[in-house]
Parts: sequence; C-alpha cells; structure tokens
Amino acid sequence: MNIHQATINDLDSLTELFDFYRLFYKQESDLNGARAFLEERLIKKDSVIFITYDDGEPVGFTQLFPSFSSVSMQKSWVLNDLYVKETARRKGVATELINKAIGLAEETKAKGILLETGKENVKAQKLYETIGFTKDSNYYYYYSLYDNGNGF
Repeated sequence: MNIHQATINDLDSLTELFDFYRLFYKQESDLNGARAFLEERLIKKDSVIFITYDDGEPVGFTQLFPSFSSVSMQKSWVLNDLYVKETARRKGVATELINKAIGLAEETKAKGILLETGKENVKAQKLYETIGFTKDSNYYYYYSLYDNGNGF
C-alpha cells in the first residue's frame, strides 16, 4: 500500500475515487464536475488530499480543509471526505488515511481534526472512536443552504 499527498498527477485516479464517494452519498455521477472540483483544490492548494494505491490501483482518499479557531488562535483541520473502494475495505486503508491526516495535524501544529459522519454510518463511527476521536456532545451545529445558481 502506498499513501502520499496527492498532486495534479493523481487527478485521474482521484476523480474516479471522488465520483465513487459521491455515489456512496446518493449523488449522481459527474466525472467532469468531480475533476474540475479536485483540480481547483489541487491548483489553489486550499485542501490537502491523501491518496492510497494498492498494487498501482487507486483504492482510497481523504481530503482535509484548513480551519481556524479564533478563541484558541490555532489552526485545525476538517476531515471532509474519506472513501475506500469496497474491494479494499477491511484492509486498514481507512485507518492509514486517517493516520496520515493525524500526521498532517501534528506537522502543522494544529489544535486537532474535526470530522462528521451520518448517524447511520455506524462502521465509520466505530473506526473513528477506535482511533481516538471522541463524539462531541457539548455543541450544536447549524447549517444554512444558499442557492448559488447551482441549486441547493
């Protein structure tokens, strides 16, 4: 297994994985949109993406976005995306990707990593808790959608 920070050279592999990820979350396939979104992230360097290859085949990725806490005056990371192909699950790929994310947080002296998952995604919750993430019960999170011309 080979995990590294993705570059523009990984764009084709990332696009395939990202499209599978979106399908998992009941979105329609959109390879062109996925490619454009990821290409922009890589070029602008406004996210960090780690990709995993197994025997040369792309099998998983995670994408993190920087965030900042004004109160603690520290950087933190939002682990926004994590996906492992079904054929590569239960082989430690997700754990290794999360460990890479933790390494990034340590290297950048970040306060920590925030992630969210659906209430029904019990397997992911168990993995996160096994690695050492704790469920937050102190805060409520609110979200507001805005129509930017692409629908909600």
